[in-house]
Amino acid sequence: MQCMLVHNKRRMNFQTDCADLVKMVSKPDEWPAFEILLEEVDKCRRSFQTFSLTHIPRTKNTKADKLARRARDQPYDVYYVNSVPPISLLESV
Repeated sequence: MQCMLVHNKRRMNFQTDCADLVKMVSKPDEWPAFEILLEEVDKCRRSFQTFSLTHIPRTKNTKADKLARRARDQPYDVYYVNSVPPISLLESV
């Protein structure tokens, strides 16, 4: 979220394969153990003109799952914000 704000992307639909994350963000009061982190998420969320967070099961998005696995296999940290992945991530997809 912070990366999108730095790049002045103020209308975002974030998608995740973690159903609990969607529940946490939509009902933070039900997750007191994560209060500090969820406050930070809410702070960032208020900076967007449009914000949504939706659950996408991994079985419904195999391409993103393959890209994520490929990124984890890299010997260095991968920071990627774009609509077109770099060639090095596409090689095994």
